Amino acid sequence: MIKLIGLVPLFPLIGFAINGFFGKKLGKKLSGGIAVLSIAASFVVSLLVFMELNGIANKSQVVNLFSWINSDTLSIPFSFLVDPLSSIFLMIITGIGLLIHIYSLGYMSHDEGFARFFTYLNLFVFFMLLLVLGNNYLVMFVGWEGVGLCSYLLIGFWFKNTEYNKAANKAFIMNRIGDLGFLLGIILIFFTYGTITYGDVFAKAHTGSETIITAIALLLFVGAMGKSAQIPLYTWLPDAMAGPTPVSALIHAATMVTAGIYMIVRSNIFYSSSEDASEIVAVVGAATALMAAIIGCVQTDIKKVLAYSTVSQLGLMFLALGVGAYSTAVFHVTTHAFFKALLFLGAGSVIHAMSGEQDIRKMGGLKKALPITYLTMGLATLAISGIFPFSGFFSKDEILAYAYEENKALWFVGSITSLLTAFYMFRMFFLTFHTSFRGTAEQKHHLHESPKSMTIPLIILAVLSVAGGLLGIPAAFHGSNWISTYLNPIIMHKNPSTLSHETEFLLMGIATAVALVAIYTAYNVYQKSNVLPAENEKDMRPFERFAFHKFKVDEFYAFTITRPLNMFSTALGKFFDNQLVDGFIEGIGVVVKWLSGVVRQLQTGNIGFYIFSMVLGIVAIIFWSILK
Repeated sequence: MIKLIGLVPLFPLIGFAINGFFGKKLGKKLSGGIAVLSIAASFVVSLLVFMELNGIANKSQVVNLFSWINSDTLSIPFSFLVDPLSSIFLMIITGIGLLIHIYSLGYMSHDEGFARFFTYLNLFVFFMLLLVLGNNYLVMFVGWEGVGLCSYLLIGFWFKNTEYNKAANKAFIMNRIGDLGFLLGIILIFFTYGTITYGDVFAKAHTGSETIITAIALLLFVGAMGKSAQIPLYTWLPDAMAGPTPVSALIHAATMVTAGIYMIVRSNIFYSSSEDASEIVAVVGAATALMAAIIGCVQTDIKKVLAYSTVSQLGLMFLALGVGAYSTAVFHVTTHAFFKALLFLGAGSVIHAMSGEQDIRKMGGLKKALPITYLTMGLATLAISGIFPFSGFFSKDEILAYAYEENKALWFVGSITSLLTAFYMFRMFFLTFHTSFRGTAEQKHHLHESPKSMTIPLIILAVLSVAGGLLGIPAAFHGSNWISTYLNPIIMHKNPSTLSHETEFLLMGIATAVALVAIYTAYNVYQKSNVLPAENEKDMRPFERFAFHKFKVDEFYAFTITRPLNMFSTALGKFFDNQLVDGFIEGIGVVVKWLSGVVRQLQTGNIGFYIFSMVLGIVAIIFWSILK
């Protein structure tokens, strides 16, 4: 089955082609069915490949598809690498992607762009599969750019809205900044090692100087900062909420934002060989996690709360990468895919019931009208808050344990982030589902649970959010950390953990106590005391207002980068374009017009003058020939 790995990305590509050319003619039922079946087929093949890989000793298989680029100095086959890392991501992408596709059948059922939506969705999955399956950095880069394109198409899906188009442009442009760093990193890898194929590069990795290795690691990290929304290239991700909710779930849980994590884990040998690069990754991750968590505490749009939650959780994953806990980062990617997909799809169910309303201040009391959504989102909220025994507890606790061992300051930042996560998630949960309904009478009249095509994926994801922690039972529980063992062949490990079981249990206790305090605070404020976030900015405290405006980072970028560039471009346009270029072109026209006026005087109509001119020409030619 591993030899047939090419079928995994091929199926969604076929679905894209069919819906792209014939989607409108096929009708919603058939076009949606084709899109879902294509992902289902990929999931089945991925599952069979995953099972086969587990049963063989050599857990790294290269499948060459065809010769791609050949020259005197460069040979790049189009080949796929099937190993523990790619197989886990295949399961996440196709499994979560399938549930999101099924959910979308109900969520997008009344949208006039139904077939176009599934066309883009299939293409998105295709490029993400290409990204994780590639056996070299160039194939990865093709997938990398492809998911950037698809994010642009899906974020701006409702393109008649100007603000949505701006959000799509912002995502595309900010990712291009990161992509430049990634591309420069690939070029530096080629010039250093003479190849960009993973196996060959990693075998020669230690032959490079420490400076070169650090430069490669940092350039690759710039790409990861853009794709996985880290400081300073994170501001596009919250605005990506402009797209339909299933798109948010796909971007945040199963595809695009996990690409940066995958790329660094795949390239972990560079980071394990460079303490400076690892330290930068850890610090940036911790800072991003804390800042996004603070912003999430004051947001009132249900999707924006979850968006900043994603930025924060990605920060924790980069913190794990920076302290060398690569398998732990993948573990948290996996559990995060479960509960974050559930949270976004649950939010979509709420928005669907509320006739498009996204402000949590105008919700409340929805638990009776939406019992399945309420229960499943409650489980996901417990999971992301790190409450035992839900999946998020195990993966987040493992990150904090490694951070504690590496750097106590980073552990403290991670712990504060966890506290804030539990607070803002339960703030959102209580304001949405508890107390009394605060919407309009018309909204209340139309409140209803979502159809089965939407609730069944919620239930499946809820089960995974509860049981997903079984993938990484910590040693303190005398468990077998399956995911760490499975990824062991492709991870360049630092020194093994020296934490005692007593210390591990102490850290777990602290993390749980912190989360419970945050949950109780949210309960006491937003349910028991029935406090609502301020309607007007003038009623907010100064720091709260500052955080509500996302610390005005966008305004800072506009003032320091966008506005100066626009002013420079305008000035350059006036001088270079309007005066220099236009003046040169218009000058040519004036000269040609003048010459034409002079030359046309020669056209007298007198035959004798023409003969005389011809004789003069012949004489001139003869004279020139003699002189030459």
